[in-house]
Amino acid sequence: MTMLEPGKTTLEVDELMQLLPHRYPMLMIDRLVEIKPGDSAIGIKSVSYGEPFFQGHFPQKPVMPGVMIVEAMAQVAAAFTGYTEGLDTEGKIVLFMGVDKARFRKPVVPGDQLRIKVGTLHRRPPVWKFVGDASVDGKRVAEAQFSAMLAQSI
Repeated sequence: MTMLEPGKTTLEVDELMQLLPHRYPMLMIDRLVEIKPGDSAIGIKSVSYGEPFFQGHFPQKPVMPGVMIVEAMAQVAAAFTGYTEGLDTEGKIVLFMGVDKARFRKPVVPGDQLRIKVGTLHRRPPVWKFVGDASVDGKRVAEAQFSAMLAQSI
């Protein structure tokens, strides 16, 4: 794994792929912006009609599944935490432990750009708890609290 330059406030997709094991079609974020170590980061997801889940959810009126929005939140949190805390993720995987207070307020459709703000609520490695807030054009579309842990790869 290539070492990422410390102190950056933006990470592009090639840098995210150094932090996350996800690849298309499960890589749900395009970049991280506004990285604030120990506090928060914002992930960007440009939603296109070519997303595989739109083939069946729903073909006549495509809507991004809420679970995929929560997955995008988790990926923002994993990349943010891995980068800002310099975690050694070699041979390890980030696993969901729980999702709480998830709310979906407005459909996300092709052409939308999701801005996903994630902040750390609690950290006691290897377990972290986060809060996520997703918006489109400044309007909240989803929110959740979730926890995850860094575990040995299965």
